[in-house]
Amino acid sequence: MEQGTKKARILVVEDDRSLARFLELELGHEGYAVETVGDGYRALVRATEEDWDLILLDIMLPGMDGFSVCRRIRERSSVPIIMLTARDAVNDRVQGLDAGADDYLCKPFATEELLARIRARLRRQKEDGPESDKVVVGDLEICPKTRTVTRGGQKIHLTKREFDLLHYLAVNAGVVLDRETILNRVWGFDYFGNTNVVDVYIRYLRAKIDDPFPKKLIHTVRGVGYVLREEEK
Repeated sequence: MEQGTKKARILVVEDDRSLARFLELELGHEGYAVETVGDGYRALVRATEEDWDLILLDIMLPGMDGFSVCRRIRERSSVPIIMLTARDAVNDRVQGLDAGADDYLCKPFATEELLARIRARLRRQKEDGPESDKVVVGDLEICPKTRTVTRGGQKIHLTKREFDLLHYLAVNAGVVLDRETILNRVWGFDYFGNTNVVDVYIRYLRAKIDDPFPKKLIHTVRGVGYVLREEEK
């Protein structure tokens, strides 16, 4: 499997040597360039010193747990992260996603499902465009590479989910997006909640992006959804 004209690079973070070797062989067979590491500290170093197309990250790791590694990576990069873990409690899923993971797969897992999720994440990353491309709407600037947001030159601090939602609205500026579409693209196809979470996060964003400024950017289209644009129509 190639992304564009080069092999997609995947970092596998797994302390179980037999599973790490299995993943290395399976992913290599699929055409990916794979590197494996077995502890949290080494994972953080490798994740931040080189460019990766995707990271498979176990939670139970020596040195530093996967949640901490994920949060630290998210401070510097928007690389897709899929967590692999034997912990299947809802709390762990929520903690993993809140730490910045894009997806969560419980062990034991079917290889075909893992490969499908990897393809989906790489495809979405490609559709979203290069992470270095800055998105500008009026006086709002969003930089995916550094995951920073400014409006009128003022830096705005957002959570991972708030950033993902704002970025998706911004790359589709002027397009009215329904709640279901937003939920699928920002939260993912395997999200188990309802569309009300979109309304909640829109309120969070408005409090940070719109309320302190005279010109509003996030608009509600009644009966449909939301749109990000400079002027209300």
